Amino acid sequence: MQTTKQPSTKSVIGRGVVSGVAGTVVMTAFQKFIEMPLTKRGESYAPANFAQKITPADPDTAEGRRRLNYVTHFSLGMMWGAAYGVAALKGLRGQKAVNTVFGVVYTGDVLLNTALGLYHPTQWSAKELVVDLVDKYVQAQGTGAVFDRLLDPAK
Repeated sequence: MQTTKQPSTKSVIGRGVVSGVAGTVVMTAFQKFIEMPLTKRGESYAPANFAQKITPADPDTAEGRRRLNYVTHFSLGMMWGAAYGVAALKGLRGQKAVNTVFGVVYTGDVLLNTALGLYHPTQWSAKELVVDLVDKYVQAQGTGAVFDRLLDPAK
């Protein structure tokens, strides 16, 4: 009788992290080439604001702040990917996994940033809410697609 070795927790979560980086690339491209030209919105520094709130990071140049913004943006995407890896460990795949992870992580993101005084969602316009939801849902879709189609150890 042949047995199939199950992938380790570390391996699956690591694949999720890599997928999260890819999903963040997808989100960033979507923002830069589709969403921002349509909405006329400027670059967001929400990731840098978050990093400056919870770490001692305090760049003293505009370029330093921009680098901090991108490092944090991708680090947060890696965490979204790790959450996708956890969902995969529990047997979730496809749209069910994307939607579950998006719902949990997005809610946590908004609650944490609101608690830190960085977000004020009750003051957001409908457009701001839609932009935030769509951009982050694109990230979740990209993460899920890369994990499920390219990195899923169950395949």
